[in-house]
Amino acid sequence: MQQATRVEKRIDAYADRVLAAAPTRGPKAFAINFAVFVLKQAWACVFGAALLVVILAARLWYPDDALVARNDALTIAAIVIQILMLVFRLESGREVWVILLFHLTGTVMELFKTDVGSWAYAAEGVLRIGGVPLFSGFMYAAVGSYLVRVYRLFELRFTRYPPVWATSILAALIYLNFFTHHYWWDARWVLTAAVVALWFPTIMSVRVRATIRLPILLAFLGVAAFIFAAENIATWAGAWLYPNQVDGWHPVSLSKLSSWFLLMIISIVMVTWVYPPQRAASPQPANTDSTGPQIERPSSATNSRSTTRPTGS
Repeated sequence: MQQATRVEKRIDAYADRVLAAAPTRGPKAFAINFAVFVLKQAWACVFGAALLVVILAARLWYPDDALVARNDALTIAAIVIQILMLVFRLESGREVWVILLFHLTGTVMELFKTDVGSWAYAAEGVLRIGGVPLFSGFMYAAVGSYLVRVYRLFELRFTRYPPVWATSILAALIYLNFFTHHYWWDARWVLTAAVVALWFPTIMSVRVRATIRLPILLAFLGVAAFIFAAENIATWAGAWLYPNQVDGWHPVSLSKLSSWFLLMIISIVMVTWVYPPQRAASPQPANTDSTGPQIERPSSATNSRSTTRPTGS
């Protein structure tokens, strides 16, 4: 794994040993491969998961009359998590820059959105800018942390990835629309169509034991759905509230799924500034047609990596 941390190299080596000893076919093989995939995904989510646990713990057990306000405690906890990620080399210094960019980008949008009443935070604490507690920026950083980590853990490679300059322009337009739609026409569906048109030809290669090839738009939708689920948990825990949740919590509107889809596109583009998309090797014959996920079967566990090495950026 290029640019992997020491811990990730150990995780990957252990996963390879488990997969090498596993059968290649049957229910047991599927179960082991699926378990490795899920555990690697869980590791990629470690920053966001830790932050979500802290938010839930604050809702369930943090005393209302504590000396330190709940939002300030969340900010301190988020800073401690980030420091621990660096001290224990769970993230590299190079990644901190892109995560900081996520933090700043998210905080600017939070300042605007809370000002126009899109959502609101509890008015407590001193570690805040206007109506925005500083821990909110770490929620955006958690998305960036996941994306840079999953890129390495699964050695993501791409076929027909669009030019970074084109994706960067589209990401800028998406970000701008989050502001301008309050005063002008909401272009989210046009921008969503542009995302589909730009990435529709792109196939992503994901290494577990075999190399799984799937349309990248399917992966985009899956990540957005996961973030949407986390948002429901966070709003239930009172991290922030939408106007229609003030009188009582209920699930976040499905319309927010499109917002997270577009916001995730911004996140993915920023990650490509640090980790330029790597081209996949020519695919081996697959066990399905080209319209669905494809699996390239390595001849053995020991050469499974060689089938996915990039041919260049």
